[in-house]
Amino acid sequence: MPHKNITDVFFDLDHTLWDFDKNSALAFKRVFFKHNINLSLDEFLPVYEPINLEYWRKFREDRVSKLELRRGRLTDAFDKFNLTFETETIDAIAQTYIDELPGDNHLFSDAISVLDYLASRYKLHIITNGFEEVQHLKLLNSGIKKYFSTVTTSEETGLKKPHPIIFESALTKASVSSVNSMMIGDSFEADIIGAQNVGMHTLFFNYRKQRVPDTNLEIYKLSEIKQYL
Repeated sequence: MPHKNITDVFFDLDHTLWDFDKNSALAFKRVFFKHNINLSLDEFLPVYEPINLEYWRKFREDRVSKLELRRGRLTDAFDKFNLTFETETIDAIAQTYIDELPGDNHLFSDAISVLDYLASRYKLHIITNGFEEVQHLKLLNSGIKKYFSTVTTSEETGLKKPHPIIFESALTKASVSSVNSMMIGDSFEADIIGAQNVGMHTLFFNYRKQRVPDTNLEIYKLSEIKQYL
């Protein structure tokens, strides 16, 4: 049943609208070529992706810095293949990856049609923990920046989801109250719990089919958003 009091809809970007895993794989293909890394991507990516997610969890919890995230996720993944690089080389690989990441901009299925549908009914916004210099490029290069009235990043606010300050900053920037807002994202901890803690409505994009409390609204594909908005 649609929520009648919602005026503003907030989206996470990576893994919610922007297909991070697909775009990341394409970026790594170019990174490996440029740095002459003789390793199969089909073997590397299944090792790297869970390591990357764990580093992002640590980053959200302020247990690692931005630099430690960029270095550590690569170093730990390469270690699994007994590959060792000097810190200077790891930093160069990490920077090439950041530079290449916005080069491909595949979106999740139905992202554009859903944004078209929502944009005629609500004000749309982004709240993201991603790096400032990359997230705006992703929005621009993927052609979806035009849909969003505001973009709030963790680097801008100095705090990451699920900290309430980033949500409160986004609400203030959008000039809307939490009770008239809905947050849609793929991270149950960062997006859903974080938004609920400031009084926002939430819709969990559970495409990984995680087990969460059944009191939460959830969807498995973006087109299902229309059932609730």
